[in-house]
Amino acid sequence: MKYFGQPDFQHGEIPAVGVLLANLGTPDAPDTPSLRRYLREFLLDPRVIEMPRALWWLILHLFILPFRPAKSAALYRKVWTPEGSPLMAISNRQAAALQQVLSREIGTPVHVAVAMRYGNPSVRSALRELAGKGCRRILVLPLYPQYAAVTTGSTIDAVAAELMTWRWVPEIRTIHHYHDDPAYIRALAASIQEVWEREGEPEKLLFSFHGIPKRYFLAGDPYYCECQKLARVAAAEMRLPRERWEVSFQSLFGKEEWLKPYTDKTITAMAKSGIRQLDVVCPGFSADCLETIEEIDEQNREIFLHAGGERYRYIPALNDRPDHIRVIADLIHRNLQGWVKSPAEWSEETARCEAAESRRRAEAKQAEPVLEAAATGTERPALVDS
Repeated sequence: MKYFGQPDFQHGEIPAVGVLLANLGTPDAPDTPSLRRYLREFLLDPRVIEMPRALWWLILHLFILPFRPAKSAALYRKVWTPEGSPLMAISNRQAAALQQVLSREIGTPVHVAVAMRYGNPSVRSALRELAGKGCRRILVLPLYPQYAAVTTGSTIDAVAAELMTWRWVPEIRTIHHYHDDPAYIRALAASIQEVWEREGEPEKLLFSFHGIPKRYFLAGDPYYCECQKLARVAAAEMRLPRERWEVSFQSLFGKEEWLKPYTDKTITAMAKSGIRQLDVVCPGFSADCLETIEEIDEQNREIFLHAGGERYRYIPALNDRPDHIRVIADLIHRNLQGWVKSPAEWSEETARCEAAESRRRAEAKQAEPVLEAAATGTERPALVDS
């Protein structure tokens, strides 16, 4: 087996720390071939579809991939931007903003990379990008506030699978969730209240989360509970009476039962019960994407208005809002403790001197077996010393 390594590793590099920001994924382009590749990778993940592999392979290749990619491509074309998909464009802005904040607040060199669990940039390419920048310690942050096996769990799977192919495995830390982080809740509440102060409050606020099959929850996945807690503490932060908010689950796939109540049926029932003004927020998403823009803001708007509603408003994800970047930066700070030093503690001059001394020792060691090999006529691997 060949392992990924860096045989040209240079002693004298200043050690750095990497932060891997991971999200679900996006196709390379809004066309059918790109969507077919993307959907195949996504739907072949055993975390996403838990059923016998042979049976699912047949269903996927005979009934889904021949038809769904073209339909999905048409939807992506509606939301595509000059910078690519909305999720990719926003993720890049988040990473750039975090890089600025962390570089300013942490003395130790820190590099931020974006990865998509499905599509590009892949988890593999992002990890190798960080390795190329000298990161021997990497913090993995899947940008899902709630843990679910199909999202955070799958991301950790992908990281582990890639590192199984590395010769020099870095130190790894992972963040599993932050659904009840007080700063995150305050930022979420602020984003809602800013809209209300500017445009008026609705009769109801709906917290809509991506669904998962009910059997995943019954098998022990904490996702449902974390969604409920997030909604509850966010409503408490806004001092919102219980009768003014609800929780639902969107984006069903297949015919089995998923977490209920379903979003489309919930907003239909609300409109028919006399609710005329509805706001919807999707706090399971750190960045807006096809699902929030097309499904929630467009499809469900039509459903609500057609059922008798009068004003439907989608409140965007936190995206690259300054308070959201602050939340993520503080989360990273807490999880990098012991790995990094503050600007006051870290000296670039000292780090360069230590790196230079490491290089000097390594070069001295590398010279020793060369002399012995010349005398004996045999080859020996060079020794290194950092």
